[in-house]
Amino acid sequence: MKKIVLSVATALVLFSCQKNDEETTNVETPQANEATTGRVCASQEVLDRQLREDPTLAARMANIDRQTTELIQSGRLVDGKIQIPVVFNVIYNTASQNISLTQLQSQIDVLNEDFNALNSDFNSPNNPYSSVRANVGISFVLDQVIRKNNSKTSWSTNDDMKKASRGGIDPTSPTTKLNIWVVNKMISQGKTILGYAQFPGGSSSTDGVVLGYNYTGRTGVVSAPFNLGRTATHEVGHWMNLRHIWGDATCGNDQVADTPIHNAPNSGVPAVGHRSTCTGTPLEMFMNYMDYTDDRGMYMFSLGQKARMDAIFAIGGARASFR
Repeated sequence: MKKIVLSVATALVLFSCQKNDEETTNVETPQANEATTGRVCASQEVLDRQLREDPTLAARMANIDRQTTELIQSGRLVDGKIQIPVVFNVIYNTASQNISLTQLQSQIDVLNEDFNALNSDFNSPNNPYSSVRANVGISFVLDQVIRKNNSKTSWSTNDDMKKASRGGIDPTSPTTKLNIWVVNKMISQGKTILGYAQFPGGSSSTDGVVLGYNYTGRTGVVSAPFNLGRTATHEVGHWMNLRHIWGDATCGNDQVADTPIHNAPNSGVPAVGHRSTCTGTPLEMFMNYMDYTDDRGMYMFSLGQKARMDAIFAIGGARASFR
């Protein structure tokens, strides 16, 4: 198990992821230039860029992590249940990309299940980490859907979709509502990106989550093997201050004590008993939402991750305005 180590130095390293309304799922096969080999989340890439652009961001995020540790140790976390209003900003080029309200609501349903241990696979057998599975206890409600047509056939990870002046949609009340931008496609470094999120501490003008339209929800126009809405669960985890489980480095540190050290991200659905090559060869928690496994292979947060998420909503926390 890892110890929590916090400093500005580590922050710089570790902070460097319309059809008509219908109930049946139309699973698309990704095109040749789409993500066919595994999950790709650009949250760390976007954070690296933001750190370069804003020299004060690393210190702010290190302070958030120090505060998170203090809140966890003091036990002064969230009292009561946090309900987060969600604004979907749908930016589409073709009619099929202007995804239905049913598909968007299915994403809200997935988030409510996954963050409240109500997902049908939560009790999957042979989970070596069943003792640290967490009910995070945070809920989500659909607040608003804003739609905009744009001729762009793809987007980069430079946050243009979040700016009306660049063909996107400005965020709505980002200090009290979670904005999720749904776009037709994102390409970065020659790869199709499923989604990305902004960590706490960044600018409110770009705060929120971005998803590809065919990786949003679990009904309508969705692409296997990322067709169960878990891309949003992963990205909202980042938005709530969780790192990738491998710490974005070989045998890195995700700042959570009860997640085992991973040497690298997992893809597909590893066999139970899969071990890391790191010191001690620990069993990997590949079923954790913050790994890179297929949607059907991830189904839990840990108690340590829950504590970390809770802390940002506590009084004085980075997202206390959502209380």
